[in-house]
Amino acid sequence: MSWLVLVVSGMLEAVWAVALDRSEGFSRPVPTAVFVVALAASMGGLGYALRELPVGTSYAVWVGIGAVLTVAWSMVTGAETVSVVKVLLLAGIVGCVIGLKVVE
Repeated sequence: MSWLVLVVSGMLEAVWAVALDRSEGFSRPVPTAVFVVALAASMGGLGYALRELPVGTSYAVWVGIGAVLTVAWSMVTGAETVSVVKVLLLAGIVGCVIGLKVVE
C-alpha cells in the first residue's frame, strides 16, 4: 500500500508544480487552490509512505515521478521543447525509479 500511495503522491507533485506555474505568483485563485490542495495531499502521501519505506528511496521515487510527469506535461502542452535526448533522459529516470522498487 505504501508504494501505491508514494506513486500517487509523486503524481500529485506534478499537479502542484504545474498549478504553481499557472497561479502566476499566487495571483490566480483557482490554480492557487489546486496548488495548495495537491501540495498538502502530495506531502501527506509522502509522509504516509515514509512510515514503511526508507526516506532515501521514497524521496527519490517521489521526486522522479513528479519531475518526469511535470516535464512530460510541459512537452505535451508546448511549454517545453521535445527532443530525443530529453525523452531518453526522462526514460532513464523512469528506469531508475523502477529499479529502486525492484531492489526495495
